[in-house]
Amino acid sequence: MRFLMMSKPTEQSTDENLYAEMGKFIEELTAAGVLLATGGLEPGGVRVTSAGDEITVTDGPFTEAKEAVAGFALVEVRSREEAIELTRRFRKIVGDGESVLQEVFGP
Repeated sequence: MRFLMMSKPTEQSTDENLYAEMGKFIEELTAAGVLLATGGLEPGGVRVTSAGDEITVTDGPFTEAKEAVAGFALVEVRSREEAIELTRRFRKIVGDGESVLQEVFGP
């Protein structure tokens, strides 16, 4: 089962200890073959909406920046519970904030 773990931005500053702990976590997941992709996202982005035949393209940043996704990890695990546990471990490393976990369907 594949899951996309997305994290939202926080006001917390990062330090060398956080980078070291995240590096260990990423190395562990990579060595286990669980981590398929990871990355951070630029805060601006572009929103593309459609209504009937009209397509609207809006450049960010958007007013509700706290709702934006700041980073992601795509993992392949045996169960939803395993994905939740990985997300718990991630939250313990990075501290207060919010992550969203969704299963990815398809081949």
